[in-house]
Amino acid sequence: MNPQSLALWHVEDSVGHIVLNRPEAANALNSAYGDALCEAIAQAARADVGAILLSANGKQFCAGGDIHEFAERRDDIDALIKTMLDALHPAIHTLATLPVPVISAVQGPVGGAGISVALCADLVLASPAMKLRGGYSAIGLSPDLGASYYLVRRAGAARAKNILMTNRPLSAEQCLAWGLVDEIHAQDSLLPAARALAQQLARGATASLGGIKRLCDGAHEHDLRTHLQLEREALLRCALSADGREGVKAFVEKRAPEFSDPRLD
Repeated sequence: MNPQSLALWHVEDSVGHIVLNRPEAANALNSAYGDALCEAIAQAARADVGAILLSANGKQFCAGGDIHEFAERRDDIDALIKTMLDALHPAIHTLATLPVPVISAVQGPVGGAGISVALCADLVLASPAMKLRGGYSAIGLSPDLGASYYLVRRAGAARAKNILMTNRPLSAEQCLAWGLVDEIHAQDSLLPAARALAQQLARGATASLGGIKRLCDGAHEHDLRTHLQLEREALLRCALSADGREGVKAFVEKRAPEFSDPRLD
């Protein structure tokens, strides 16, 4: 398979689509696949889109790292891991901190590093076939790509340790109950629902959505006084933007707003 086809990128209706495309290997991340995913994320960072939708081809969303490659490279596994993480860690950070909403559609099982790819999104939609399993400690490894970070952020430290230490699989319903996913949709309606949500958000006010994302993601990093100052700055930025003016005007005129500001970095 052409390495560039391992992670697909295209834009449709102002939504950037990243599609994991190594279904014959459960979308497990090997070196070539990791490079392709990094390139797709780089394209997303450069694109003038209003939202990003992350999905996967095949029955599994992402099984995590490709353990077969780890076994083949056991004599220089440290070099392999360093090379992959030197590329993938900045890429995941870029994807997670894009100034637009990121939505993931998790159609099937996810584990290991795949947890990070799924949960770094702002909104996570899943099908009933989705299952989540830590997997790291079962093979004597520890988390990467932010898996421990996103599990703690969404479910709390106690539940994150439960997932990562016991490796018990969680059903989609349990993931919903623990806050790991936001919505569950039937398998055949998952991608349409995710596309509709991404398109809705892509039509939204860019300064507003970007501000909401930054404020919510940073809320635990500041004291209240600092956070209030950040809210002040974000609100002023929104109020002075064309979308902010249009939103207020449309509210008064009792009509739907027509937002048009370009994406803000």
